[in-house]
Amino acid sequence: MAPVRVGPLTIGGGAPLAFIAGPCVIESPAHVLNMALAIKEIAARCRVPVVFKASFDKANRTSGRSFRGPGLDAGLAALDEVKVRTGLPILTDIHEPAQAAAAAQVADVLQIPAFLSRQTDLLVAAARTGKVVNVKKGQFLAPDDMRHVVAKLAEAGSTAVLLTERGVTFGYHNLVVDMRAFPMLRALGCPVVFDVTHSLQLPGAGDGVTTGLAEYIEPLASAGVAAGVDAVFMEVHDDPPKARSDAANALRLDRLEALFRKLTRIDAAARDEAAAP
Repeated sequence: MAPVRVGPLTIGGGAPLAFIAGPCVIESPAHVLNMALAIKEIAARCRVPVVFKASFDKANRTSGRSFRGPGLDAGLAALDEVKVRTGLPILTDIHEPAQAAAAAQVADVLQIPAFLSRQTDLLVAAARTGKVVNVKKGQFLAPDDMRHVVAKLAEAGSTAVLLTERGVTFGYHNLVVDMRAFPMLRALGCPVVFDVTHSLQLPGAGDGVTTGLAEYIEPLASAGVAAGVDAVFMEVHDDPPKARSDAANALRLDRLEALFRKLTRIDAAARDEAAAP
């Protein structure tokens, strides 16, 4: 598996466990900056590599009345300020091919949402920017189906691809994570990310909103790291009940440091076991 460079960080290829963390959506320029500064400080104390994530638009909200974010121009301006002030690498979603070039001016990683993971034009547009592309595996796809996604990106010139597991549909309003998915995805030659917080969604289970099971973030993340992922993706918010997107499955900011430390210890133990004769 070839490692992927994200700004000054390396994900995969034996590099330390990395984290992708931040609020689901940009709620305001001040909020997203404060979140980034806080996450950077926590990551520095824990000595872990971190990529900051936030979306300028959430185009796939359950209800048309839900908050989507500030939009492309204002959202990218806010993320650019985060990058300048913190120096953290930036990840953000794109939903349309026309957004790729503009987002690439700010973001180090362009993320393809799970529902759009087979959209060829979107994948090609992201690949052609030369940025790292993180593709979330669709809730409707098997791990080996992602080989076609990887092939589309490679044919469009992308040499830096991350694949993210975020649960698979299990009946109505539920997702499950198959731990076999991590080695299956890694067999495709790309570093593997575990989106633990989105895996705990209960899609559409609320009245026009997606609910979730944030109380299981720690055990599920621990299991994924023990299974050997290269990075952990987490929605983090300073006050989840007031979050304007994914409130029910976000990790509280004041719990982030303890989880960073625990997952780093699990990763070290898993590596030691793998290296034992």
